[in-house]
Amino acid sequence: MKKLSGISQKANIGRILDANLNRAKEGLRVCEEITRFVLNQHKITATFKALRHRVNILSARFYPHGMLLKHRQAQSDVGRLNSRGELKRANLADVFFANIQRVKESLRVLEEFSKLSDKRNALGFKALRYQVYALEKEAFKKISALSDFR
Repeated sequence: MKKLSGISQKANIGRILDANLNRAKEGLRVCEEITRFVLNQHKITATFKALRHRVNILSARFYPHGMLLKHRQAQSDVGRLNSRGELKRANLADVFFANIQRVKESLRVLEEFSKLSDKRNALGFKALRYQVYALEKEAFKKISALSDFR
């Protein structure tokens, strides 16, 4: 396996997978909390929770947690510092949409990098991404109806 900056390509891919699995699950959880506690939407909340658990199932099947932790280098990650835009949220809609976008982007990264080792896993992440697209549309209808979200 090729070395980049003293780290093997496998370790770098492990870091990518670890970061994006965490990002996807965190973003789903934030959206789940908004639909649960602000929108009081049981069906949408349950769907967010199911998607989060599906990410866990896919990742555990193909990327054991210990393997990903072995490659984690959070303290030396050059992208770990917040950008200015990341700290700006005007309202709950901004929080929701920033996190749903984060989820979609992370699922796409997971899909692409899974193609290197297991195409079935890549298809699983692709299916999740399309479910998130549909759920975003459904949640948007509810969020845009609330004056507190604008």
